[in-house]
Amino acid sequence: MVMPDARRVHEAACGRLLALQGENGAWEGEMEWSTMILSQYVIVLHILERPPDEPERQAILRCYRTTRTAEGGWGMHPQAPPSAYATTLAYVALRLLGTGPEDPLTAGARQWLHAQPGGVRAVPQWGLFWLALLGLVPYRDVAPVPPEMMLLPPWVPLHPGRLLGWTRMLYQAMAYLYGAKFRADLGPVARDLRRELFAGPGLGAGAPGAGNTDVYVAGGRALRLSQWCLRGWEKVHSRRLRRAALERCHRAVVDEQHASPHHGLSSVNALVECLVLYAHDPKHPLLEDAVSRLRYWCWEDGDRGLRVCGDRSTVWDTSFAVEALLSAGDGAGRAGPALGRAHAFLRAAQITTYTGRVPPLRTVRHGWAFSDGHSRWPVGDCTAEALSALLRAQDAAGPGTPGLGGAALHGALDVMLDRQNPDGGFGTLDRRRAGTWLEALNPTEMFAGCMVDTSSAECTGSVLTALSRMRPLLEPAARRRAARATARGVAHLRAQQNHDGSFSGTWGINYTYAAFHAARGLRAAGVPADDPALKALGRWLQETQLEDGGWGEDWRSCLEHRYIPLDRGLPEMTAWAVMAGLDTLGPRHPVVEKGVHWLCAHQQPDGSWAGGHVNGVFFTTMMLVYRLYPVYFPAMAVGHYLRALAGPTAATATNTVVAPDDTADPGEPA
Repeated sequence: MVMPDARRVHEAACGRLLALQGENGAWEGEMEWSTMILSQYVIVLHILERPPDEPERQAILRCYRTTRTAEGGWGMHPQAPPSAYATTLAYVALRLLGTGPEDPLTAGARQWLHAQPGGVRAVPQWGLFWLALLGLVPYRDVAPVPPEMMLLPPWVPLHPGRLLGWTRMLYQAMAYLYGAKFRADLGPVARDLRRELFAGPGLGAGAPGAGNTDVYVAGGRALRLSQWCLRGWEKVHSRRLRRAALERCHRAVVDEQHASPHHGLSSVNALVECLVLYAHDPKHPLLEDAVSRLRYWCWEDGDRGLRVCGDRSTVWDTSFAVEALLSAGDGAGRAGPALGRAHAFLRAAQITTYTGRVPPLRTVRHGWAFSDGHSRWPVGDCTAEALSALLRAQDAAGPGTPGLGGAALHGALDVMLDRQNPDGGFGTLDRRRAGTWLEALNPTEMFAGCMVDTSSAECTGSVLTALSRMRPLLEPAARRRAARATARGVAHLRAQQNHDGSFSGTWGINYTYAAFHAARGLRAAGVPADDPALKALGRWLQETQLEDGGWGEDWRSCLEHRYIPLDRGLPEMTAWAVMAGLDTLGPRHPVVEKGVHWLCAHQQPDGSWAGGHVNGVFFTTMMLVYRLYPVYFPAMAVGHYLRALAGPTAATATNTVVAPDDTADPGEPA
């Protein structure tokens, strides 16, 4: 029988989770990306004349040694081949750290770079921007980032305020540095870097070479025309207008520093914003706080050294850890005290105020960020997952636990509904502010889907789940708003389903991740398991199960937009598929039982599962490793399986809410 094994596995997994809880009641695992951000960190500290001390320097070097590929370079994520962009930045950072040109780290990297088509000259535009800041290439080789765009009226379609939140926050900082033509004074090492990096004559950056894996988004005619116009503008722009534009960008960066507080929306934002403050005034009153807060983004241990993560995932990890602990439906049990602390953390992490000078439009309400309560930027699906976890923990803890007040509950509803797009789906930081045509003007070359905050299956599924759980607690008018949003969200997921029954992911790897969120959201919205959409998804799960009983998806499926299986199962992907299978096929289906058997057989002695494989994605091309995904997602899957075996009432209690009489049934086809 599976039940005894599954019960033991779930208890061991919960024990591991409880051991990982922090003193503040939260869970957080490293969100590993690439040495790219570490290199930028080293470069920025050097420019600001605040080099790392010797222990920190040694920890940074340890990271470069442990992440170098067999070819001698560095990739854009732990499983990627060498990247000209990441390797170039790493080479510069190593030289600034005092590593000699003939050191094995630098010599191997230089040899690999020189062997690539185009060499360093072929790095994408984001890399050229950093090389221009360092004075290693001229600004004329960088795609224009004119600060005058910030002076356009907000209604203009090309205003930077219409960009996706992460992109627009970065634009305002990059535009300042580009408009001021800021160049760092590297001293004698600049001459050495030019000689070492550029093997051919000249210092200009030529066209990307054939076979350059960093260039994922090739610019089309519209982009080339717009850049030609902007380069012309650089030759004739008004100095007075430029000064006004630079001041507008500077004020925007200052406001973000006040709102963060002082650590920016992400690590990349934080680093570039430090340079803006320094370029504006080397004695800027906010600079010391901004530099000191850079450590907020760092992870360090003895084995792998010091890394800089792309973001902190405290609220995100805590929400899913709570769900995992309660997934079996048998109450809080020994997890009661831990759930109480997690409940207190999540309540305190809700964003209730804006600490910047001018609250931005449609952004500041009572939601949750991806990281913690210090960020002022609530995210749609993070708000949904935090709210779902809070309500589950509140129910499990009993009547003595303080609940969310009406203002907090309805404020969270406003955050989620504010991010519902015209197509009925949900985005992240904003509602979509421009048409998808804006993606045609993407100048980055290495990121995709970074211009517009479009809907995703994952965000939509998360919000549908949260709306179903909160609707009974809402006032009648708010309940009707939630019901209408639910119906539109269901219609969006139906419209986005692929012909083979799968869903395309945006923030995870990829079709497997989307399957979990889509099935979960549809079932929570009241769509029955025998609905054609869910039956089609169930067939897709059957077809993609591997011979070992698990599911494993290659990260290249994000780049190629097609499902690419691995030759073995992975714990987080198997967990996602099992949970989607429970919502579509049922707990006694052989496909689901084989998946649960796989999870039971692959649990490690400490109660977790082997991790390290990329499992997240950012802007299509940037793969991430969420270190806690192989801990709480398998625990959730096994717990949901146990709950489903206990009976239909227990199995559906937290996943399905029947639509109220004041709206059409969201389970009906649109």
